[in-house]
Amino acid sequence: MVTRLLLVRHGETDLNAHHQFQGQMDMPLNDHGRMQAQALHPLLVAEPIAAVYVSDLQRAEETRALVLAGRDIATITDQRLRELNFGAWEGLTYDDIQAQDAAALAAWEADMLNHAPPRGETLAQFAARVQAVVAGIRAQYADGETVLIVAHGGVLQLILCAALNLPPTAYWQFQVKPASLAEVVFYDAGAILNRLNVR
Repeated sequence: MVTRLLLVRHGETDLNAHHQFQGQMDMPLNDHGRMQAQALHPLLVAEPIAAVYVSDLQRAEETRALVLAGRDIATITDQRLRELNFGAWEGLTYDDIQAQDAAALAAWEADMLNHAPPRGETLAQFAARVQAVVAGIRAQYADGETVLIVAHGGVLQLILCAALNLPPTAYWQFQVKPASLAEVVFYDAGAILNRLNVR
């Protein structure tokens, strides 16, 4: 059983540019983000993509449309591919949170796996929904097919952790740049990361 995943993070938004926690806020790409996504198109134009899975947030859908312009590929929109729900912290910078909610921030940083931001979700909950999507893809496309996932930085970091047998708490060890391409091939015995942050 072999499944090849191409992973694309959405292009830049205004919240990305201002280093604000975006989470599940439904923000569009900014002009720079659209240019980033368009620049990725040549890398995907010849890829034999069997299906596309995309987050339902507009920045991911906009990116999908731009990187696959001119191609008609079966697309599944899945809410489980949304970014981590940062709850009350969405729209704030790290410094804002530190100033407004230092105790909750410290508790979250001490145990992200089991502790959620106020009105948000834990890393364990986030990882479970992302891993369920990947498990479904691997079960359905196990004969060497290529599947494209267009989603968010945290989602792709968790996919990389799972592929390389790292715990979800290691997600921060992967920097996934906006509008970049990664490639992971899953085999029965494990997975190989072939590319990361290709533009």
